[in-house]
Amino acid sequence: MISVDGLTVEFGGTTLFKDISFAINDKDRIALMGKNGAGKSTLLKIIAGNKTPTRGKVTAPRDAVIAYLPQHLLTVDSRTVFEEAGQAFAETRGMEYEISELNQQLSTRDDYESDSYYELIEKVSSLSEKYYSMAETNFDAEIEKILLGLGFLREDFSRPTGEFSGGWRMRIELAKILLRKPDLILLDEPTNHMDIESIQWFENFLINSAKAVIVISHDRAFVDNITTRTIELTLGRIYDYKVNYSTYLGLRMERRQQQQKQFDEQQKFIAENKDFIERFRGTFSKTNQVQSRVKMLEKMTLVEIDEEDTSALRLRFPPSPRSGSYPVILESVSKTYSNHVVFSDASFSIQRGERVAFVGKNGEGKSTLVKILMGQTSYDGKVTIGHNTMIGYFAQNEASLLNGEITVFETIDDVAKGDIRARIKDLLGAFMFGGDDWNKKVKVLSGGECTRLAMIKLLLEPVNLLILDEPTNHLDMRTKDILKNALMNYDGTMILVSHDRDFLHGLVSKIYSFGNKRVKEHPGDIHSYLVMKEP
Repeated sequence: MISVDGLTVEFGGTTLFKDISFAINDKDRIALMGKNGAGKSTLLKIIAGNKTPTRGKVTAPRDAVIAYLPQHLLTVDSRTVFEEAGQAFAETRGMEYEISELNQQLSTRDDYESDSYYELIEKVSSLSEKYYSMAETNFDAEIEKILLGLGFLREDFSRPTGEFSGGWRMRIELAKILLRKPDLILLDEPTNHMDIESIQWFENFLINSAKAVIVISHDRAFVDNITTRTIELTLGRIYDYKVNYSTYLGLRMERRQQQQKQFDEQQKFIAENKDFIERFRGTFSKTNQVQSRVKMLEKMTLVEIDEEDTSALRLRFPPSPRSGSYPVILESVSKTYSNHVVFSDASFSIQRGERVAFVGKNGEGKSTLVKILMGQTSYDGKVTIGHNTMIGYFAQNEASLLNGEITVFETIDDVAKGDIRARIKDLLGAFMFGGDDWNKKVKVLSGGECTRLAMIKLLLEPVNLLILDEPTNHLDMRTKDILKNALMNYDGTMILVSHDRDFLHGLVSKIYSFGNKRVKEHPGDIHSYLVMKEP
């Protein structure tokens, strides 16, 4: 058992959280929830030993292994993927070298009766027992199993880690953590760069093979599937629920309703007593009662209502101009890089008003086909963009394409036309950019803020074909819900590339799956597609 005792974090006269205590037991799978800025990542870093609290401590058994998925990756470019993943066993291999060194010392000594000789024998014996219990593991087989599960191909194993994007390097780091079989795994947004198949494999691994897990994630389906306990961090304190995220939401609503009732009753009581004090202040016969009530009010502990994120993101897409019957038609479309076939002979059409999703493993061509539709890359075959089709495109790296050297206001002012120019500040406010944010340089914004800013740009002109490539990366659950609601009310045609099962659920009615160099059509929603794929 790992114990968190009285943790307090203060900085600059502000208390982030105070006197937080809870225990982490074997097989606990905990979702750490709370609004942005509540201190979730700070708490995770303290448990990992990467940050020191103002007060309090984290206590763990001496041999307990706590693994933390860091934001800054530690992979070395000179190693291959397989070699880097193998660093998880560096301690074991170091143990093998140390045993060899100690045995060499024993073979050259003849002071068999000395205390130091007996100590050496004891050390070799203890180390050997620990080593051979671990060495029964087939390291190479374990590395292969984890890397394949996380979406790597066998041909990737010998490639240098430097050839991979940040998302794939994060998976290498995650592989090293899983291979160590830690007593506690700490995960901060682990699924951001995973495809649906890798997320499902990861879920099964955590459920069936992990010991204890604490996760911060905005992927509701992932959190619901893996966790059995939810700890909410709010107003500097915690609430601990022995339930998954969805059940916790209902319990939290009941808690706030009860708090609101207690708050209202207390405010009524305070008002009545203040009225009594004002009416009878200076009345000799009531002096003792007045003083008694004044002291009572001074000592009273006020009921607090837990904070609720009431920020409004009033997201509404403009009405769509009418397009032709088939905004997108593909005939025998293929894409090849050098000798590598991404996909071939893709033929399908998307009707006006249809909402479709592109799904499949990373690298199978989802974003590539989007780029083909946008005319950003070459291809073989024929693509027809239908009559009067006006495309609104949100690229996977849209946020990073923003000009970091200009302000939030200038970003929108540069693209706004006509009457909307007089309402830029209202539009920014609707997307949670207050007056203090308007003059911020884009380069200081968070990933979520950049995504919201890019979304505003998408809303400035009416379009009838929305193509969104991973629009929910870096968005919190509330913002994703608001975006999903707006897309549900969008009256145009939509192509959505996403790995977020909860976001896709109810939003699309047809799936195009990418895999084995083919693109296949599956009528139905994401749930029916995933059921169909189950072995």
